[in-house]
Amino acid sequence: MFAVTPTHDGFALDDLDLVGHKDGTSVAVCLPARNEAETIAPIVEAIVADLVSDGGRHGGLVDELVVIDDRSTDQTARLAADAGATVIEVGSVVPQVGRGSGKGNALWKSVAATTADVVVWCDADLRQFDTVFVTGLVAPLLLNPEVVLVKGFYERTLGDQPGAGGRNTELMARPLLSLLFPELTVIRQPLGGEYAGRRSVLERVPFVQGYGVEIGLLIDVARLVGLDRIAQVDLGVRRHRNRPLHELSVQAMEILQTVLDRAGAVTEREWSHVLVRPDHEPVEVELRERPPLVEVPGYQARAAQGPALRAH
Repeated sequence: MFAVTPTHDGFALDDLDLVGHKDGTSVAVCLPARNEAETIAPIVEAIVADLVSDGGRHGGLVDELVVIDDRSTDQTARLAADAGATVIEVGSVVPQVGRGSGKGNALWKSVAATTADVVVWCDADLRQFDTVFVTGLVAPLLLNPEVVLVKGFYERTLGDQPGAGGRNTELMARPLLSLLFPELTVIRQPLGGEYAGRRSVLERVPFVQGYGVEIGLLIDVARLVGLDRIAQVDLGVRRHRNRPLHELSVQAMEILQTVLDRAGAVTEREWSHVLVRPDHEPVEVELRERPPLVEVPGYQARAAQGPALRAH
């Protein structure tokens, strides 16, 4: 397990020539977004100014900047495009696989829609975004060829309360990992949406379509290549839109299903797919996955076309 702290006592990112360390490695930043008109433009603008433009702090680091628009009904797509991102509607990517839904589906589509060697994901609802979220995640992959996945960790706020966020992490993910995958308890933010990986690995693992995607990828990548090839990076403080509890309970059930499935603790036939709560309509929460992209013929054909999608 690698651990680096680019904003504290590890290495100073601004002192590193990250572009010089690329050595032919291309980098894509992908932002899955659904109705994020309030926050998407500042995030894209910061990445363009600092990491794409020649005059930025690490200009030229990012080769592709893509917003995967997950059927937004607000101005997310227009604002992202105006800010300088390539906007791709989720349904337009390998459409032969069917509609799909959920955050994990958008992440899987973002790998298929890009061509870069390294894929970086950041959530599109981040407030007070800093491009260290990107540089911090990319640095270990450029500096150490053994690293294949980098998970960000941070202090998570709940409104104005420092350290009070990450409720599903504390109440669902940590107990599940402690019980069923204790070797992964060293991961500080198993559900965090800021992480990066090498395409050569990401295209070889399935993606859970819903909110179980992060913990599913963590388990699957660790099984595929070993925990010693996963790094963690301290990204400081993360502020984002905090969801109400009734939404978190749906996410929690998706996380629970994913971990139980990976552990083989129960078969899918043995569990209920319906979340039942007093004073709420029942919600069907079914574990659905996208297969490894290397098994999708349309992806192979698209990849052979080369780097067609680039940041503005």
